Amino acid sequence: MDNRVPPRAAGPGPRRRDRHGRGMRGPIAPPQVPLAASRADVFADLVQDSVERLERRWPQLAEIDFMVLEVPRLDGRAVDGWSDEAVPLGGTIPARDGRRARVVVYRRPVEIRTKGRDERAALVHEVVVEQVAELLGLTPETVDPRYGED
Repeated sequence: MDNRVPPRAAGPGPRRRDRHGRGMRGPIAPPQVPLAASRADVFADLVQDSVERLERRWPQLAEIDFMVLEVPRLDGRAVDGWSDEAVPLGGTIPARDGRRARVVVYRRPVEIRTKGRDERAALVHEVVVEQVAELLGLTPETVDPRYGED
């Protein structure tokens, strides 16, 4: 009884199943579903929403770059004036040498201080308003009349 099945030749095509026969693993959710967005992407969207809200009132904000960084750097250049007790939530880098002015929001310090998405969105907006006010030489209440309201 020599009814052996010849082994399947490994061809250049894609594998249809993994070695246990359960099928290939794929993404849990398609890219367009909010579940697929990373925390960093969601945070960047919060910053962008805040900027768009302010740009309606202050069109000159189109000349400012808004950035999200994980944490502040410790080299002293970008974080002048912060001590060991207080970690900054944001910062500004003035325009110079042909580079545009920048507003930086630090993601991890903001996330640590908030519990939910709504609270995080409110704190992000406060940080953006404070940094824009510093860059423009105005008070935060002038930049956004609803600043400080809960």
